[in-house]
Amino acid sequence: MSPWLTVVGIGEDGFKGLGRNARHALLGASRIVGGQRQLDLLPACIRGERQLWPSPFSLEPVLSQRGTPVCVLASGDPMLFGVGASLARQLPAEELQVLPFPSSYSLAAARLGWALQEVVTLSVVARPIAALNAQLFSGVRLLVLSNDRHSPAAIAGLLRERGFGPSRITVLEHLGGPLERRLDSTANQWSDPSIADLNLLAIECRAAADTPQLSRLAGLPDSAFRHDGQLTKRDVRAITLARLAPVPGELLWDVGAGSGSIGIEWMRAHPSCRALAIEADDGRQQLIEHNRDVLGVPGLQLIRGSAPQALAGLERPDAVFIGGGVTREGVLQTCWEQLKPGGRLVANAVTLQSEMTLMHWRDQYGGELTRIHIAQAQPLGEFDTWRQALPITLLELHKPRDLP
Repeated sequence: MSPWLTVVGIGEDGFKGLGRNARHALLGASRIVGGQRQLDLLPACIRGERQLWPSPFSLEPVLSQRGTPVCVLASGDPMLFGVGASLARQLPAEELQVLPFPSSYSLAAARLGWALQEVVTLSVVARPIAALNAQLFSGVRLLVLSNDRHSPAAIAGLLRERGFGPSRITVLEHLGGPLERRLDSTANQWSDPSIADLNLLAIECRAAADTPQLSRLAGLPDSAFRHDGQLTKRDVRAITLARLAPVPGELLWDVGAGSGSIGIEWMRAHPSCRALAIEADDGRQQLIEHNRDVLGVPGLQLIRGSAPQALAGLERPDAVFIGGGVTREGVLQTCWEQLKPGGRLVANAVTLQSEMTLMHWRDQYGGELTRIHIAQAQPLGEFDTWRQALPITLLELHKPRDLP
């Protein structure tokens, strides 16, 4: 089947900036779907019926025209945070052709002289700006698609709050068009000037002298989390996450999440890692919501309730961590049954009763038991001595791939 749908990326310079194939597709389309700003860039010679995207947004106006020549207009590269990627998930490749225009990222990198492969690209279009927190390191360059004219001020405020006030900010408006404009400042000096809705931020991250920088490796300092004492401590957390072994795109269940530290560090391992934090305590739920935003993973999903009841209907996980509640009837069994074939289950125990539960489970299903002893040097009079933390028993178990 030849493509009936063409997605055309268009820039601020409109129809005149398009290549021959894009112009030909628009001239031959019976219907053209896009936002008002994109449709307004078309000249009168384009005769196809023009249709706005519905509100709330839906692909139905396009998919319902299957088989007739339709064009979709999108800003820049439609496959980069764009509608082209959404359509490609709904249609086979042979029914769709995409004709991209240089993205705002490409244009910004060209204006600034930045090597695009060395830049972190982000979008806060209908997304929380808290996701930037995971990317804040001195020397890192960020290109951020703004949601609207208010985004630069909000992001400058976030940078100041996180100790990155010295960061250089460049706002680029209407890239590639006659109204293109550039504004330069620092987060500390940002004066909140009038900004167009269509803008992009370029940020050269610079931390203040006293700002701690948090590694992306597992084992953040305990002080990085707000907690009530129910926190998997740093060294045990690093060992636990090494056993959970995050892989891009995988989903973790953090059962009895406490302050959310395991799920948060799982998601910090890679931008595509996902986690569900299951927690019944109201106060700890608030701690999870605070910690996930401050540490840059606002996409961590909080499931309010107690296992195993709260696990019903959840997407099956690739890995499960049980930090609390292993002695509760049905928790281990439900987690094991819902774990995907080939997945990993890790459970930690502190009490004798929970340790016995893990030992019994190992006898039934196999796995590896590990005892973790951590001691820290602390003062004793004029000298130092070792203070032993409570030992942790860790069960690591892999589900055979031939089990359902």
